[in-house]
Amino acid sequence: MTEKPKLSEEISRMAEEYEPLMPVEKKLIATSLILGTTLIGVLLYVSYTFFPAGH
Repeated sequence: MTEKPKLSEEISRMAEEYEPLMPVEKKLIATSLILGTTLIGVLLYVSYTFFPAGH
């Protein structure tokens, strides 16, 4: 019967096998961050404009 590898061994093995992100992955990450930030801004604008608090 084989022994289960320990978590620390798995993490160190994953660190050795680091692969840099592909350009398309970088574009997808940037696009999603920009889209998320923009949509939060739109949500805040709509919230403050149409649903003012304290009135």
